[in-house]
Amino acid sequence: MFKFLPGIILIQLVTAGLVYAAILQSEQHQLVVVIIFLSLLVSILASFWFSAIARGMYKEEIIRIQEQHARDREQLLVNAEREKADIATASYKKIEKETRKVHARANFKVGAAFAVAMGAGGLMIFTQLVTVGVMVLIASGSGLAGYLMRARQEGLSKRKQLATNESKLITINEPPPKQLHKD
Repeated sequence: MFKFLPGIILIQLVTAGLVYAAILQSEQHQLVVVIIFLSLLVSILASFWFSAIARGMYKEEIIRIQEQHARDREQLLVNAEREKADIATASYKKIEKETRKVHARANFKVGAAFAVAMGAGGLMIFTQLVTVGVMVLIASGSGLAGYLMRARQEGLSKRKQLATNESKLITINEPPPKQLHKD
């Protein structure tokens, strides 16, 4: 607003001078007409001057608002990427948790089946069916060993996959590189 102050003061001084000159020369009608035209000329020039100042202020405000919108848009994009990465991480952890639950239930059932088979083999040996009992014990022991070996291999595979997924998540969580805007 202070940009208009010098123009307003100048217009008031010129107007006061013209009014004073008109009062002193009120008998000469031609001079009064010239003073009126001079005051109209000063008011038109002042309006153009104020219009130029207002246009400059408007353009500065538009530029400031555009820069603010660009910063806000960039911040929204960064936040969206972070939220996307957080959601991906959370869903991955949830899937892993559910998978572990399912595997734990399956492992319990398989373990119970092998325990029953071993118990049956022990019972057969105890009831003097030694050959059949030993065969059941060997079969159930071999099956249990194979199952444990497969579980170990799956565990190693999951750890390796988890390590690669974590490295991918780390690169997702990094902020995107700054881009230069051309106007």
